[in-house]
Amino acid sequence: MPSEDLVADHVLEFPGGYTRTTGPVIGRFLTELRDGRILGVRTQEGRVLVPPLEYDPGTGDPVTGEWVEVGPSGTLAAWSWVHEPRPQHPLDRPFAWALIKLDGADTCLVHAVDAGDPKTLRPGTRVRPRWSAERTGSITDIACFVPEVTRIVSPVRVPYKIRAGASLSRFLEGIRAGTFLGSRCTTCDKVYVPYRSSCPECGNAISGEVTLPDTGTVTTFAINNLPDPRAPQVPFVSAYILIDGADVPMIALLGDVPAHEVRQGMRVRAVWVPEEERTAGMGNIKWFAPTGEQDVEL
Repeated sequence: MPSEDLVADHVLEFPGGYTRTTGPVIGRFLTELRDGRILGVRTQEGRVLVPPLEYDPGTGDPVTGEWVEVGPSGTLAAWSWVHEPRPQHPLDRPFAWALIKLDGADTCLVHAVDAGDPKTLRPGTRVRPRWSAERTGSITDIACFVPEVTRIVSPVRVPYKIRAGASLSRFLEGIRAGTFLGSRCTTCDKVYVPYRSSCPECGNAISGEVTLPDTGTVTTFAINNLPDPRAPQVPFVSAYILIDGADVPMIALLGDVPAHEVRQGMRVRAVWVPEEERTAGMGNIKWFAPTGEQDVEL
């Protein structure tokens, strides 16, 4: 085991920095970066190299000297995510080193992409440069690339009021009292819940009122896996329930039963909130729960 006394610190440094000439090709490329443009050079075979080179890496032939402005946008070809940036990295937060094929180029440029989340990156993601505030003629004149805006989130909130008509008001009065009020068409003899003032089947006016029980049968249902403040749990079940004595089903939540045990034909009963908490609204029914009766064949 070597002694710590035998360890010496050394620094390799070029005083004033290591200086080299850029040559006409790289020099032109860096000068254009300083002015906010990205240029490539065309080869004798017609390909555009970005960053530009003095010789075609595929054939070894000198490039033509024809300059082509590319980008500034491009397409992500490949990337590697950096979870913990180092002090020398261009960004102080997680980012991606990426191969970016700029529009009009035939080769890829390596640069940093400030994406925020690696899940936002995929082959073909469109990116564009974020330029440095002060440019000096360096590849770092492009501070990084950022994904183009492909979607926006617009808050949507439209407050409005619905005034209950005569039929709905009458139905909700019954709900506040803990009963289901339906209407019977004297022409086709169909019973509708909620209460209606006209028959959708034959178009005649309805004047007959019917009081129905708070029990019914599940005709069809859906299992929901997204949270809902009205639901007893997740997943929860919303179902069409045919109230006993009615001819059309109404939609409601099911509770007090695991979602995987719900089935067509299941007998259910309304679970009411306490009478002192009731208002003129469907919130008076928490949900429907199984009665334990034998299923009904539909």
